[in-house]
Amino acid sequence: MDAIAPVVVDLSCALENPGDSLPVTGKLELEGYSSGDKAYTLDDGISYDVVLTHAGDGVLATGIVRARAAGACDRCLESATFDIAGEIEEYFLFEEPEDPEEFEDGFELVGPERTIDLSGAISDAVVMDTPFVLLCRPDCAGLCPQCGANLNEGDCGCAAASEQAWVDSDENPFAALKNLNL
Repeated sequence: MDAIAPVVVDLSCALENPGDSLPVTGKLELEGYSSGDKAYTLDDGISYDVVLTHAGDGVLATGIVRARAAGACDRCLESATFDIAGEIEEYFLFEEPEDPEEFEDGFELVGPERTIDLSGAISDAVVMDTPFVLLCRPDCAGLCPQCGANLNEGDCGCAAASEQAWVDSDENPFAALKNLNL
């Protein structure tokens, strides 16, 4: 996903003791994003609702992001929309660990001014909830490989013509059987 603007949360007056929590909600006004080589537009940006919890040695950020996105159908190239409801789960440590390898998935640090940036967690949640294959509808018929017609709008006739050409072809190993009188 393209870099989004930082979503910095100041913890200097909050989360003083283990178990303290701080709700954070907001909305990022983005017009779109990309994932891999695919581009998506956002109807109304990305909303997020996160709870930050002091967990002793760090801050646990859990929550959800919501958005309505649109992109090109992978079969027929028409517009397709989908809802995003991705989960955020990120851990921000107060100090760098003695053994960084114990954190297999990596870790983030609380900034020196007791701030954290949620933009990476929000971005990850959006990408993880973006479908790998986007379809305009579950039974999308796609495009004709011969003429390029959208098969959702009707049969173009290429498949029937191609099938008849194969039946009549000398390359068809069963072509001799069509003249057989039984």
